Amino acid sequence: MTASLKAALDPCSIAVIGASENPNKIGGRPLLYLSRFGFRGAVHPINPNRGEVQGLRAVPRLSDLDEAPDLAVIAVPGEAAVAALDECAAVGVKVAVMMASGFGETAGGKAREAEMAARARARGLRVVGPNSQGLANFGTGAVASFSTMFIEAPPADGPVGIVSQSGAMSVVPYGLLRGRGIGVRHAHATGNDADVTVCELAASVAEDPGLRLLLLYLESIPDPHHLAQAAAVARARDLPIVALKSGRTPAGQAAALSHTGALANEDRVVDAFLEQHGIWRARDTGDLVAAAELYLKGWRPAGRRLVAISNSGATCVLAADAASAVGMPLEPLAADTQARLRTILPSFAATANPVDITAALLTNSRLFGEILPVIAADPSADAFLIGVPVAGQGYDVPAFARDAAAFAAETGKPVVVNAPQPGVAAAFRDQGLPVFASEGGAVQALHQFIAHHELIARAAPAVPAPPRRAPAGPARLLNEAESLARLAAAGLPVVPHRLCRSAEEAVAALDALGAPVAVKGCSRDVPHKSDLGLVHLGLREPDGVARAVAACRDGLARAGAAYEGVIVAAMVQGRRELLIGAHRDPSFGPVVVIGDGGRYVEALPDSQILLPPFGPEAVRAALARLRIAPILAGVRGEPPFALDAFVAAVCAVGRLMEDPAIDSLDVNPILVGTDETACLALDAVIVVRDPAD
Repeated sequence: MTASLKAALDPCSIAVIGASENPNKIGGRPLLYLSRFGFRGAVHPINPNRGEVQGLRAVPRLSDLDEAPDLAVIAVPGEAAVAALDECAAVGVKVAVMMASGFGETAGGKAREAEMAARARARGLRVVGPNSQGLANFGTGAVASFSTMFIEAPPADGPVGIVSQSGAMSVVPYGLLRGRGIGVRHAHATGNDADVTVCELAASVAEDPGLRLLLLYLESIPDPHHLAQAAAVARARDLPIVALKSGRTPAGQAAALSHTGALANEDRVVDAFLEQHGIWRARDTGDLVAAAELYLKGWRPAGRRLVAISNSGATCVLAADAASAVGMPLEPLAADTQARLRTILPSFAATANPVDITAALLTNSRLFGEILPVIAADPSADAFLIGVPVAGQGYDVPAFARDAAAFAAETGKPVVVNAPQPGVAAAFRDQGLPVFASEGGAVQALHQFIAHHELIARAAPAVPAPPRRAPAGPARLLNEAESLARLAAAGLPVVPHRLCRSAEEAVAALDALGAPVAVKGCSRDVPHKSDLGLVHLGLREPDGVARAVAACRDGLARAGAAYEGVIVAAMVQGRRELLIGAHRDPSFGPVVVIGDGGRYVEALPDSQILLPPFGPEAVRAALARLRIAPILAGVRGEPPFALDAFVAAVCAVGRLMEDPAIDSLDVNPILVGTDETACLALDAVIVVRDPAD
């Protein structure tokens, strides 16, 4: 952690510029919190009109203090905030939390905000904000925030950290967790990320040894390398990260831009990046915190086979449906386990899986305690759901809860409880078990917990460097011959072909390559040749080749495109056309796309994204997620496709995109078959950027 960010998270002294006597004003709330929540460092109100604020000695200016504070809260608006930021830099403040709005989140304000932040950083001052609700570390009492939530839901230090670009989303998860009795140590809002970004702050928060779960709210990912660093720190510490990234839709992206000035990232690239680094992506606010108790239990899931146990047949069926939907099989319990259960349960009870105790639980409250140890010894289970949809008077609910807690301790495996009645839920929750109001919610949280651990296990081991800056010159298209040559040099197999300038050269290429051949117009002005009638296939005779050359020349002339010859290529056989594409994302750097190829790729898209660096295993895993994966594996007696050469070609493209001068490339189609020699790139388009003059 850098010294400046340590000052943000654990300052020794704090100044509040614009300090107010009124604790319900933005300049008064931080003073109230610093006093109420036990901050042990020095607190300095800055107010030119008062000698004392909330019982603390005030001074007119920062320069009136004997020494510069570590952290300054700027709680004044507009130009006064800019002046205060400059004063912070002048006196040597390490970090300023700028609460003022009206900068990068407004039209035309981004450049002004960037200039202001750059000026501060050049003088050694780090800036959180502007448009920040503030920082809150309940482990140290350094609560430099104006959120009302900390009054509504009193804090308790705990094992969860929250880092958010949004002020509201730094405290809404906090409130949900506190309502469930879970302590929260960090609740930070970075606002517009003009300097200190949500990703950089997350990397520092991840170093806190007291954390066991880190939650993030992101409207953009301005510096993925810092988020990758946070993920690497978290994996080394066995700290799961769950992120809610908004802006999945164009409407959401537009709202994010108006909210924090965030630049929307292509959503599928975000998915790929988070997956690559072992970060679970939540769907909504509830999903962000849904599995919190499971993460905090310290369980280590070994698989995803589920056993459901309930006193309701309906709950058993609903749990089975929910589990099937997320790929958690309910395998039958072992025969000897079922035999032992039948000696305990009524003859009409179900003992295979799910285990239906039936309403007999009402007359015999010992049934839970008797069957759970039997199930605990069964080897067919990796996780458990205990459903108690209805209980109360006549049921020994405290005994059920104690038995379930003992069962969880004995197995050491994840256990979730479905109990919609508040009193019943409280009994299980008091025993430290995760409780959910519905079967679906319980299963979904369990699935997230297990799938997240699987994700972490296959996460990228290294932190990528920040993307290399591309040349500043204009983009230009390489023609097909140049593109194929660039790919061949990188190790991709390309179709045998020749670039011909005349009909005579094309006829000679027919003789050399052997019939049939394809003839295609070649021009750096035309990325898609078939749209202009520039592709002629299956040619066998010299006259046909000569006519195709003339047609290509005329077609390019009608389109106003330069004629750079024709490609004469061998016609080759294969079973499937795939594609490899790549482009350079302004935030994430190189992005590689693989999938089903051919002429209908836009109409019937089926693709997956990979972010370099990656290896063959990542490519194979991406291929397995395609809708055409069963076809590639072989169906109805057909042999599987030989994909080693294709996988190697994808890896070669990943390495090729390390060259920042390559802006994008499109290899479509690349032919594959049952023989590795059938893997050939048939067409390619590469866009490069040249250095600026």
